[in-house]
Amino acid sequence: MATRVSYPVETKMKAIEMRLAGVPVKEIMEQLHIRNKTQVKTWMKWYRDGQLNRLEQPVGKQYAYGKGPEYASELEQLKVENRFLKQQLDVLKKYKKMKRRCRQGS
Repeated sequence: MATRVSYPVETKMKAIEMRLAGVPVKEIMEQLHIRNKTQVKTWMKWYRDGQLNRLEQPVGKQYAYGKGPEYASELEQLKVENRFLKQQLDVLKKYKKMKRRCRQGS
């Protein structure tokens, strides 16, 4: 039976960022040491569907009905949500910068 690998949220967001920039999946796998190409595709699907809470779930843990994990307090939940929204903005900003660079190079 294969061993399951848990990737940190930062690695997942970096893979998404690289994929949005047009980096091939094989290159992402090599650079970030990801074992399975379908893993990157799954993360991209979650990102596109707005299911960022799933990037933080432990291996093998599937939250029922897409509700996400239970938090000790509302403040903790808001902090997690805020962090994901900031990461999303960072990815979009980097994508826009790369898009501008491509236009200038043409």
